Amino acid sequence: MKLFTLIAGCILATTAVAAEGEFRPVPLIFDTDIGNDCDDVLAMGVIHSLQTRGECELLAVTITKDHELAAPFTDVVNTFYGRGDIPIGVCRSGVTPEPGKFNVLAAKQDDGKDRYAHDLRSGKDAPDAVAVLRETLAGQEDGSVVIAQVGFSTNLANLLLSTADKHSDLNGMQLVKKKVKLLSVMAGAFRQIANEKGQLYDHKEYNIVKDIPAAKALVQDWPTPIIWSGFEIGKNLTYPHESILQDYRYVPHHPLPEAYTLYIPPPHDRPTWDLTSVLQAVRPDHGYFDLSAAGRVQVADDGLTTFEESTGGRDRYLILKDEQKGRAREALVQLSSQPPAGHAAGSGN
Repeated sequence: MKLFTLIAGCILATTAVAAEGEFRPVPLIFDTDIGNDCDDVLAMGVIHSLQTRGECELLAVTITKDHELAAPFTDVVNTFYGRGDIPIGVCRSGVTPEPGKFNVLAAKQDDGKDRYAHDLRSGKDAPDAVAVLRETLAGQEDGSVVIAQVGFSTNLANLLLSTADKHSDLNGMQLVKKKVKLLSVMAGAFRQIANEKGQLYDHKEYNIVKDIPAAKALVQDWPTPIIWSGFEIGKNLTYPHESILQDYRYVPHHPLPEAYTLYIPPPHDRPTWDLTSVLQAVRPDHGYFDLSAAGRVQVADDGLTTFEESTGGRDRYLILKDEQKGRAREALVQLSSQPPAGHAAGSGN
């Protein structure tokens, strides 16, 4: 039995609630270093499934991996889910300039035709991420937008430094403060990590260390609440490789399992780092995670993150209890593998 059953009934239930005016989709911006790990791709699947269910609206995707295939592959995923018109913005930072193991799928052809339909051919043709962020935020209601940042802090740090433009008379700090409700970040580490010998150590997390100046600027200046999903959360909540092998066969080619397999082939249960930030961003009240007390995150010069509890602090971080793991994992599997509209479950090869 495939893991994406019972989806249709849930979609109808969510639509009904929305029709009664008791629920509004979360306006969501996804900021990602897509291409550096396959969890970004699975997180996009979660977002699109949540949008199909009426729970969020993906307003834009901005990218912090500086390679020209990152944006086309993002367009591949959006187009696969029937949303190829979602704005995509890129940075030109020089950070992680290699193509990655699966962004090359954007250039993959079968018999001379694109394996995956998409219009954007190169990041060189995409607009600047800060311009996309400013335009997107300016068009939304005050205090409504949730941003899920699952890569480096490059784009959001640059957004804070931006000045008034044709989209808004506000500078970046003012625009964020006016329009953003919450920032959900996959970055840092707030528990010691055990190495292969079982010894505990303080982990310097990848999304922080790849652009430490941007991360330091973000924690110093970001003006809205932040919820952090630390390295320890995704590491202790892995995606079952059986789902990759079984649950996406409703089409001959699917960008999520192909990206996962190109990154590290099954049998391999990949941590769900980026997926957890998306799940918390859109479903904050479902009890998948607990939250720490309020406080403040700091980033040291070497990239180490620390948290100091303080009354009224801006930051909280996710806590995952053993009894929460099964339910959270099932939600991520169900949402990642949910067929796009127009694809019937069980119709694969």
